[in-house]
Amino acid sequence: MTQIQNIQQLRQQVDYIDDELLQLLKKRGNIVQQIAQIKQKEKLPIQDIEREQQKLTKLVNQHIEPYSKEQIVSLYRLILNQSIDLQNSINGASSDTNSLKVYRTHSQHNTKVRVGDVVFGEEPVYIFGPCAVEDEQQMDTVANVMSQKGLKIIRGGAYKPRTSPYDFQGLGVRGLEILKSVGEKYNLATISEVVDASQVEVAANYLDMFQVGARNMQNFQLLKAIGRTNKPVLLKRGLSATVDEFLHAAEYILNEGNPNVVLCERGIRTYERATRNTLDISSVPIIKRLSHLPIIVDITHSTGRKDIMQEIAKASIAVGSHGLMCEVHPNPPIALSDKNQQLNIDEFKSLYDVIC
Repeated sequence: MTQIQNIQQLRQQVDYIDDELLQLLKKRGNIVQQIAQIKQKEKLPIQDIEREQQKLTKLVNQHIEPYSKEQIVSLYRLILNQSIDLQNSINGASSDTNSLKVYRTHSQHNTKVRVGDVVFGEEPVYIFGPCAVEDEQQMDTVANVMSQKGLKIIRGGAYKPRTSPYDFQGLGVRGLEILKSVGEKYNLATISEVVDASQVEVAANYLDMFQVGARNMQNFQLLKAIGRTNKPVLLKRGLSATVDEFLHAAEYILNEGNPNVVLCERGIRTYERATRNTLDISSVPIIKRLSHLPIIVDITHSTGRKDIMQEIAKASIAVGSHGLMCEVHPNPPIALSDKNQQLNIDEFKSLYDVIC
């Protein structure tokens, strides 16, 4: 038998298996449609995120060689997404608003996202830390103070998308290493921004939570890459994004299979110049009505003014924010970025006493 004949025989075997797979997929689809009818009758949500995660975890643990874990997860996410589409077609849901995974039609309960020792969606979570990771001493000083106050998560930018190409762009991987080091030292979960899909795999080794900044809210390749992980992500609203556009950006992450999304209102650009941005505080209760995802407020970037942050912090919690994000630096006047809006240690303590 020649090698060509051998290939033909092997391909015949593949064709036979493909025919079997199609029949199994057809059978699976019929069962999914039956489930959809029951859900419709009992008024149950179409998507069960907890079951999906359990199923994916079980599949990964089976180690189906020669496929990698990532390949198996990718294949089954595709099948699960198609199953959701089938259920939507049975229930007569539209292809947009009613079928989006971010909307309440898809989840009976509010999503809770655990990051280290904190849970977004329960009691308010407070994220403090420098705008950018600059060096070990700077991060250690802030982390030490935060730990003394009982806080459990620290921020710090390693990759900094700046308006000017001549401004400090961050330390990159070295910044991630410093952030992880102080996090481990003081038992703090870590969050930092990734600005490109190519950074996701490396950053995942150092971070407990990704951050997608306002400038990258519609960086769809980045959103998809993060969506293919199970690591929690904080998604910031874009500079000029509507609430609808904001939620659609989150949909990109959920659609890839990652349900661990926390939204962040950080102000939008308007004609007003009294503040750095205009805090759309109404978006918090609006989004809570539309979506099951937790949402927090960035009181630093939304105002750019330290003199009103306490009032904005209290207002944000009052309207139902699941937490706050705020920048803190040991010596703001010498900070390499956003020096005018970062709180010093005493200002941080004063704010903490007000909100906690």
